[in-house]
Amino acid sequence: MKTLKIAAAISAALALSAHAQDAQIDRKVTELMKQMTVTEKVGQLHQLSGRQFTGPTSSAYADKLADIRAGKVGSMLNVTGVADTREIQALALQSRLKIPLLFSLDVIHGYKTVFPVPLGEAASWDMDAIELSAHVAAKEAAAAGIHWTFAPMVDIARDPRWGRVMEGAGEDTYLGSQIATARVHGFQGKKLGATDSVMATAKHFAAYGAAIAGRDYNAVDMSEQQLYEVYLPPFKAAADAGAATFMNSFNTLNGVPATGNAFLQRDILKGAWKYKGFVVSDWGSVREMVPHGYAADLSDAAVKAINAGSDMDMEGYAYSQHLEAAVKAGKVKMPVLDEAVRRVLTKKFELGLFDDPYRYSDAAREKAVLGDASHRAAALDVAQKSIVLLKNEGKLLPLSRETKRIAVIGPLADSQRDLEGGWVVQGERAKVVSIVDGIRSHAGKAEISYAQACAPGCASSEGFADAVATAARSDVIVLAVGETWDMSGEAKSRTDITLPGQQEALFNALKATGKPIVVVMLAGRPLVFNTIADKADAIIYAWFPGSEGGNAVANVLFGDYNPSGKLPITFPRSVGQIPVSYAQYNTGRPVTDEKNVTYRSAYIDSVNTPRYAFGHGLSYTDFKYSGLALSSATMAGAQKVTLSFDLANSGKVEGTEIVQLYLRDMVSSVVRPVKELKGFQKVHLKPGQTQRVSFTIDRDTLSFFNRQLKWGAEAGEFKLMVGSASDDIRLESALQLTQ
Repeated sequence: MKTLKIAAAISAALALSAHAQDAQIDRKVTELMKQMTVTEKVGQLHQLSGRQFTGPTSSAYADKLADIRAGKVGSMLNVTGVADTREIQALALQSRLKIPLLFSLDVIHGYKTVFPVPLGEAASWDMDAIELSAHVAAKEAAAAGIHWTFAPMVDIARDPRWGRVMEGAGEDTYLGSQIATARVHGFQGKKLGATDSVMATAKHFAAYGAAIAGRDYNAVDMSEQQLYEVYLPPFKAAADAGAATFMNSFNTLNGVPATGNAFLQRDILKGAWKYKGFVVSDWGSVREMVPHGYAADLSDAAVKAINAGSDMDMEGYAYSQHLEAAVKAGKVKMPVLDEAVRRVLTKKFELGLFDDPYRYSDAAREKAVLGDASHRAAALDVAQKSIVLLKNEGKLLPLSRETKRIAVIGPLADSQRDLEGGWVVQGERAKVVSIVDGIRSHAGKAEISYAQACAPGCASSEGFADAVATAARSDVIVLAVGETWDMSGEAKSRTDITLPGQQEALFNALKATGKPIVVVMLAGRPLVFNTIADKADAIIYAWFPGSEGGNAVANVLFGDYNPSGKLPITFPRSVGQIPVSYAQYNTGRPVTDEKNVTYRSAYIDSVNTPRYAFGHGLSYTDFKYSGLALSSATMAGAQKVTLSFDLANSGKVEGTEIVQLYLRDMVSSVVRPVKELKGFQKVHLKPGQTQRVSFTIDRDTLSFFNRQLKWGAEAGEFKLMVGSASDDIRLESALQLTQ
């Protein structure tokens, strides 16, 4: 009891201290703003890109450099490194009020040390690993003078044609919300202003991941119930985690561009959620309201954007060129301008930039942090946890240490760049471990032979004969195929997500040798690879695994690491199934028997089920679920129910299982999905070990947004399901909710 009282006292003291600090910053912001002209206020809302703002080419940007000296720029993006950030910051300190700049960058999955792409990290279902990845990225970026990253992307995405699916956490709202929280905490640490952290940005607000036809920048049209139910919760989680900034999105939402959408930015974010950070536009999205047909010209775009709650204009020049005149004309009220400026200045004070504008630009720290060997170890750990074992016929994997000859083949087997994926800002490509090099360093006495077979993209079969000959001399084939790094990411939407070029033809040629084949797939999205899925002996999905990708793949291949990754997104059989999600809604004519689909909600040329379901992922051991029990079969009011079961490792090696809890609301005022993820746990067990696993179910677990957008639970029956994947439910029970 005494310990609890001490902890409570400490917590209260910290809260009081934080409140006092907030009040002090608020006073400082108020005093500073009293001294600012309208021109200087507008300047704080203007962000420009500075890839070439230092060095000999800077003379071409003389007018922009003059703007920095005059206090007409509040933030820069794409200026990196201690030397350059110090140089540009010195210009800003020549301004009348000496207001420091914010330096920002798209640090998406690492700065110098490259981690798996975010969708790959999501496959780890490991919040500690994901937070670690973000922390290392923040530590490195902050050491290089960066204050602010444009991550995490928390868009829910159920259409793998959309290239930016690579940047997010996949299709599920619950998992995505957990990951949003972990990434914000990783980037920002315990408190803004620490020199091993950066400000996080929750993006893209909102519903960008539902772009029609999976085409980047395209319109989004959805009901508000779907918006609240599926797409907003990860943003709310990021806001609750303390994300310093939000970024709006390129798309229109139900006819209104997100950048000019007051419903999103003022009513929801700054209103209902009481968000205290600031909102930055995406690159040029303010000016893009003109081609959208929502703003008449750049001046009109500036007025509509800031009135809707968009605080900072990234590379749009709408605010810098037109906002002052709009204020003087009364189109933008002074309190609206002041609110936006206050939000930006508050973050600069919280970062400590007014006390020391160069506190993030320390050459000694930059050298020490960027040379920290522990960061590579972290990248290896996260990469291993991200790998998903999709198939393992005959338990071919892990490869035996007695294997004498291994053929490593494929257009991506010796690639370094493709292992990094997109959005790499300062990665050291020469130090990226390729798949073939990873295998060579782990294979012991085995003879490793390599054949590329075809260049990345595999447009020609000219090298197939050499690859087949190499394979014929081996005991087992490791085939590395997939997308190249530049086929996923922003502006990389695809109508055809099958393997590029002749990669499946290469697989068929190698399969004809009769040798067992392990396929290692690299990609930033789910791909369609039906021939390989049907005929390969084993498949591991490595995503774009980062700097230590080759070592991570080799550790999994040889059993030095037992894979535990699970898919955070559904893999379709064909593009015709897209968009596809495990959390589908039943129809009045559901398919109950795939052999009898006449006049059912079905295809005539394919089954409804995906190739690999959400949550799927195999292990080198086996797990047995048994003994499901509920603490009560009924629940009322604020009561909580505990669901528990036994999980046993019934195999021969230790391993980690990600157990998943799903539910279905059987009858409700709004039709509910057939399954909704409501919890998961990673459980590590030694062979023969059994552990009792428990989940707590409360009223919030059973709640949803009704037609009036009210959050709550309705009385009735709920099906509770526990399993290894959304299509691999091992245990079920019923729970009755009474009012």
